[in-house]
This record gives sequence, structure tokens and C-alpha cells, in this order.
Amino acid sequence: MQLFKKNSPFFNLTFFYLLVSLLLRVVLMFHPITQSRFTFFEIVKIFGFGFLSDFLIFIICSFFLWLYLIFLSNNKYSKPYGYIIFGFFVVLFLYILSGKSVLHEYGGSLPEIGLVFVGIKATLFGLMLFLPKLRSKIRLISFSITIFIFVLLIIQNAVSEFFFWNEFGVRYNFIAVDYLIYTTTVIGNILESYPIIPLFSIIGITALTITYLIVKRSKNYIYSIPNFTEKLKNFGIYIVLFIISFVANPILVKQQNSQNTFANNLQANGVYSFYLAFTNSELDYTTYYKTLADKEAFSILENQLSGIKNNSTQRTITSKAEEIHKNVVLITIESYSASFMKEYGGKDNITPFLDSLATQSLQFTNLYAVGNRTVRGLEAVTLCLPPMAGESVVKRKDNKNKFSTGSLFKERNYSVKFMYGGDSYFDNMGDFFTGNGYEIVDKKSFKPEEISFSNIWGVCDEDMYKKAINVMNEESKTNKSFFNHIMTVSNHRPFTYPDGKIDISSDKKSRKGGVKYTDYALRNFFKMAEKQPWFKNTVFVILADHCASSSGKTELPVEKYRIPAMIYSPGFILPSRNNILMSQIDVMPTLFGLLNFKYKSKFYGQDVFSKDYKPRALIATYQDLGLIKDDVLTIISPVKKAKQFKLLLKDNHLNDGKIPILYDEKIMKQPRVDLINETISYYQTAAKILDEKKYDK
Repeated sequence: MQLFKKNSPFFNLTFFYLLVSLLLRVVLMFHPITQSRFTFFEIVKIFGFGFLSDFLIFIICSFFLWLYLIFLSNNKYSKPYGYIIFGFFVVLFLYILSGKSVLHEYGGSLPEIGLVFVGIKATLFGLMLFLPKLRSKIRLISFSITIFIFVLLIIQNAVSEFFFWNEFGVRYNFIAVDYLIYTTTVIGNILESYPIIPLFSIIGITALTITYLIVKRSKNYIYSIPNFTEKLKNFGIYIVLFIISFVANPILVKQQNSQNTFANNLQANGVYSFYLAFTNSELDYTTYYKTLADKEAFSILENQLSGIKNNSTQRTITSKAEEIHKNVVLITIESYSASFMKEYGGKDNITPFLDSLATQSLQFTNLYAVGNRTVRGLEAVTLCLPPMAGESVVKRKDNKNKFSTGSLFKERNYSVKFMYGGDSYFDNMGDFFTGNGYEIVDKKSFKPEEISFSNIWGVCDEDMYKKAINVMNEESKTNKSFFNHIMTVSNHRPFTYPDGKIDISSDKKSRKGGVKYTDYALRNFFKMAEKQPWFKNTVFVILADHCASSSGKTELPVEKYRIPAMIYSPGFILPSRNNILMSQIDVMPTLFGLLNFKYKSKFYGQDVFSKDYKPRALIATYQDLGLIKDDVLTIISPVKKAKQFKLLLKDNHLNDGKIPILYDEKIMKQPRVDLINETISYYQTAAKILDEKKYDK
């Protein structure tokens, strides 16, 4: 009891954090997106190991609280120490104010943050030094503010974790790290997506109430501050707990080993999950994944990519017919699941135009996106290589001068552009595309009169398409063929768009509204395009960048990677359905085959109409790397793990020409070693080729 009284701020905050974490786990467990049942053993692990993980994480996160409590003292205001310390704060403040401090070398907001922090510390110290009668009141205010900050952070983190789970069905991961980097865009997205004022008001009132209760129970600490010996003893105990926490947390993470990914995520601590994602943004393949001898890996790959040699993917693509240099417009649609469309079982009638266009196009009805982020989709159609562990190539430093679809068009004297309704700095898109020879048309290229509606992500799709039409009209006057890659933005939270366009109000900020407006804008684009002189000489490639959601019972729920894709060119491409299993990386090589392009390829992607093509699809998260083949999903993961699922079709009873896309994934007890090795060969060789710069142009 005496120990509790002498450390009451720490114990009260610990209890509050553990209570919030427990409530969060319960809420996430019963969230609609958590489509799973749990065994008794899984529930015990979720709450048992979860509780222990939460406690150990708070030990680490409370380090600054302990420092604050240790430095609470009356002795430091005694002469001459008080004047020396106050003088130090004043000099430090003036040093930062001079504009020549070390903080200014780093730039950004650091100097302002440092100035405010040191200014507050100097002011409070000065008041308590020169006004000793008010010292207790000032200290109580300072103590209350400190407790409030911790309480607010605990509540805010819980709320953030809830909304992240609501969006992705997982704890913080690599996406959360990206969101931290692109703060302005993401905060804007939050402001436009949620009722932020009521939400923040509730958070603020709750934090103030909890702070009052904790301060009331803990203020005895500041009225009877422990002496130096007691502080030393308590801090010694804390340091021991701190070290134990550092050692134990990685061990607890290894206990997240259920076949049910929801159970693993619920067992995890969100703060530590964020830390792991932050420190593992780029995963070295040979360190974290199963490997083969390079010779064996490339030998297996040679069975998939016929004609390659010398530990590379270079091979010659031939055609007996003459090359066809038509214009090409590639449209990648934001967050567009196959399940939205009628022929894949969609029942909401939110894609009427794309449903109609599909019947006039060459459809690829068994195609899978490589990942669950826009940069993965852009990487797939531009570089046509497997998704890399960790960061997409788009966001890596070594992302320039690669062998790309754009480079093949430029070799044929095409005008090559990337068009995006937002700011291309986001996700490093501008750096990637300009570094690979593309011209950029993004939001900065728009004149004020060209923007009728925009949100935090950029201009609406209608404005982007109008801009694209104007750009292509100018390009057609140069007598050069053009390749334009258009990336849409409207089908993204907050799902806002111009009013009066569709029968779903923008005020609802619903996914269905975002999808239907995207479809509406696409219809208008083709209405405009059909009137242009270049239309009859143009091939349109339309596909999604990724699905709307990627969460599920397993690491890679295959139906959450199924996307629509089609090639439309009246009079050139005959309408048909191609149901062969294929990957997003195969779309552009297949187009090159239809155009009879002859070239030396480095692509992992292939022409699916080639006699050498062997059906397969590659899907991945930032760390789980998968291969779909022979109705088996093979997944390789850190640290050197591999598992396989038998894919059992669930909705084969669909009629009226609808395409089944749902599967049960049953864990395989007897592994297919050949498929594990093939999966390894794809990802290991791709990592090696990139590292050795063999994928450069």
C-alpha cells in the first residue's frame, strides 16, 4: 500500500491504460469486420497475452512520466541551484530564438516546437523559483497537465486503433507508418470522413474527466514528494521492469501464431505493432524469408518464363505480325473490387456503365491485384514484377530508370504521361514516374477554372477526365502516338463528389456512393472520348489498383484481391471473356502482345495468350507474399515461414453468367513443396534482380 501511494501517478495511469486496452479488444472482437469465431484457447491468448503485452508496453511508454516524477523536487529551487537552472533555460531559449540552433539544421517545425517547450519550462520554473508561495498550486497545474497529456494520448490511440481496424481489419501496420509520413493528406481525409468536432469534443471531455479522477487520487505524490533515496529505489525497480519489457515483448509477438489472423491481431498491442511496422519498412528477403540456392531459384523460374538465362529475366518477345502503334490509355481505378460489378455477384447496381462496357471489351475475369495499396497497383502495371516485401519500388530510393511499360512506349516515340487528380508527391508517385521518363499531369497542373470539385485527395474524377481529354487533344495534333496512365481518386474515403450527379447524396460519404460516382465519371469520359478524332485509334485498358478491403480470416483472403480488368477498343479488340488465372502484372505484357510489340523483356508479367503462359497469380501484403496456382494459395512470411491453403470455391452455383469469386481457404497439412519452391523462386529472384540493378532500363 505504501508503494502504491509513493507511485500513485504511475499505478493509476497503468490501470487506466490496461482498462482502455481491454475495452478496445472487446470492441474490436465484436466489430462487424471481425468475421471470425474464436476457440477457447484463442480467447485465453487474446486476453491473457494481450494483457501482459499491454502492461509491458506501458512500462516502456511511461519512461518520460518517470523522468518527470523523478525531477519533481523542492531542493532544486534552493540558492544557487535554482538561479543556475533558470539561467540555463533562459540561455537555451535565446539560443533557439537566434535561428542558429541545431534544431534549425533539421528544419520543419522542430525549432517552433523546441521554442514552445523550452519557453514553457522556463516560465514555469521561473514562477516557482520567484513565487515560492504559489509553488504548490503551480506544481499541481503542471502535474494535472502532464496527466492530461498521457490520458489524452491513451484515449486518442484507442480511438485511432478503432478507426484503423474499421478501415483495414488489422492493428497498426505498414499502412499506418505511411499515414504518419503523409500527415497533411491523411488528416485532411479524417477531417472530411468523420464528424471530427463532436468526436474530438467527446474525447476532450472524457480526457478531462479521467484526468480529474486520476489527479484526485494521485496528488498526494506532489504534496509529499519522495526523498532522493526513495526515488532511487523506485527508479531502480522501474529500470528492471523496463529491461524485462524490452526482452519480453519480442517473445510475446512470437506467440501470435494462430491460423486465425484476427486472433493474432487482437492479441497484439497496437503501439508495438506500429513500432514493428516502422522498423521493418524494408524487409531484406534473404534475412526474413525462405530461400533456395540462386541457381535452383532461377532454374525454377525458367520453367515459368521461358527463354530467360544468366540469372536474369531478360528474354526476347517476338511476333510474326507488324507492330501496331495505337494510342493507349490506361485507367487504374481507386479501390475497385470485382464484387462491386453485377457479373461478379454485385447486387447494388452501382457500376451500370462498367457493367455495360465489360460486355463490349476483352475481359479478364480471373485476375488478381498484387497488393492492397495504390502504389502496389501502380508498380504492377508499370514494372510488371512481383510485389516486394516491405516498401513498394515506387517508394524506394532506387526507383528510377527501371525497365517499364513507359520505357517500351518511349522507344516507339510515344508521348508518355502519368495523370493524377491529386498531388503526385503523395506515395512518392511523382518521383517514381518522372524518374522513369513519364511527364506528370497532376492537381498542380490544373487552372482554377478547371476545378469544379475537390477534396483532400484531389480533384473529382470528372475534372481529371476533362483535363485528360484536353491534354490528349493537344497530343493528337503532334502526329505522335500517346500512352497516358490515368489514376482516379474519387472512390476513396471520404467518398465526397459533386452533388446532383448520382442518386446517392455526397453527404452520406458512403463507399457505394464513391463507386457509383466513379462509374458515372467514367461514363462521361467515354462520351467525351468518342467525339474526339483520336478515339478510333486508341486502346483503353481499365482495371482497379486494388480492392476496397483486404481484411479476412487469413493473411491473404483471395476474394479481397480479385479485381475487374478489361481492354476496350471497338473495331480492334473483339469482346470476349478470358477466364484464365492471371496477375495484375500480366495486363500490360498481354496488351503488348495484342499490339504485336517485339522487344527484349525483363518483365515477370507475361502475355496470357502466349503458348508458353502458365496460369498463376501473385498477391501480397507488405510482408506476406503469396502465389495462387492449382487451386492452392502458398504464403511465405517472416521469419522463414511457409503455409498453404487449399482453395475451395464457395459460390459455384451462381447462374445468369455471374462469375464465382468466393473461396474457403483450408489449411493444408500435407505441403506442396513444388509450389512452395515456385513461390520462393518468384520473390527471391525479383529481390536479387532489383538489388543487383538488373531490372534497370
